[in-house]
Amino acid sequence: MTRPSLRVQLTALYAGLVLAVAVPMLLLAGFLFGRDQRRLRAGDAVPPPDTAAQQVDAALAGTAAVVVVLSVVAAWWLAGRFLRPLRAMTVTAAEISATNLNRRLGLRGPDDELTRLARTLDDLFARLDAAFAAQRRFVANASHELRTPLAGQRAVLQVALADPGATAAGLRAACEEVLDLGVRQERLIDALLSLAEGQRGLDRREVVDLAGLTRQVLLDRPTELTVHASLDPAPVSGDPDLLAGMIGNLVDNALRHNVPGGSVTLATGPAGLAISNTGPAVPVEDLDRLFQPFQRLGAARTHSAGGHGLGLAIVRAVAETHGADLSATPRPCGGLTVTIRFP
Repeated sequence: MTRPSLRVQLTALYAGLVLAVAVPMLLLAGFLFGRDQRRLRAGDAVPPPDTAAQQVDAALAGTAAVVVVLSVVAAWWLAGRFLRPLRAMTVTAAEISATNLNRRLGLRGPDDELTRLARTLDDLFARLDAAFAAQRRFVANASHELRTPLAGQRAVLQVALADPGATAAGLRAACEEVLDLGVRQERLIDALLSLAEGQRGLDRREVVDLAGLTRQVLLDRPTELTVHASLDPAPVSGDPDLLAGMIGNLVDNALRHNVPGGSVTLATGPAGLAISNTGPAVPVEDLDRLFQPFQRLGAARTHSAGGHGLGLAIVRAVAETHGADLSATPRPCGGLTVTIRFP
């Protein structure tokens, strides 16, 4: 069964309310007039003809018909006027979703439910626009990052094969360089998979101690830098693999972006995890960008053997998946302090 349109429903509602008030009033007026006529006829010796009552009944019937017609017409007009902004919003929203997300509804008027709905839709379109733009940037950057080592591998192989006097040692060196570029691709793909897993959500939860995970990460990453660790028990509920990857990326970032003779400080506790390092100065305006995929300090996209620009993006994704609050603060003497507070 097809449901009637909203305008038809509102018309029936408005007209029904008017008729629910007007019809009983007309019936009451007819009843009172008839009672008065009966009293007059009872007092007369010869009852007069009942023409007045018939005229009144006819007038009431005609009035009732007019009231019904006018009620339906007025209700139809009011429903259309009430739904006009909603129809305009529907048409504009369809055009925005079909063409571009840069447009907005921009509904002006009193602060009522329709205006608030328009603002909510505008916010939704803005978030979708930002999400699609971020997706396009991510695809472009990922393609660029993956293509560079492939191009390097092809160039190394072409040079080695084009050399008629190539020796076994030269070919061996070319193969080792190709393998190194392949390892770089593997690391990038692993990082992309970690980012996807962090953004996907939690498949399982268990209580895990951040202190134990951090201790294991430090054992797996020997370094010549000075590491200060204050690892108090920090039990949280989450995915151990994702949390270990998050801590590993934090430590890798702190070690990689450091200075000779620098230090890294880690602390865990009931509130969560905090890590800071010495290193280059980090402008405040670059903080949010550094947590985006393929973003590095000083350049939107660069190539280096030391990193792929996904570490902090993975950290943010895992923190958001676990409902944790992530904050980053530049240190006055250089470096960065990252704090993650778990619920």
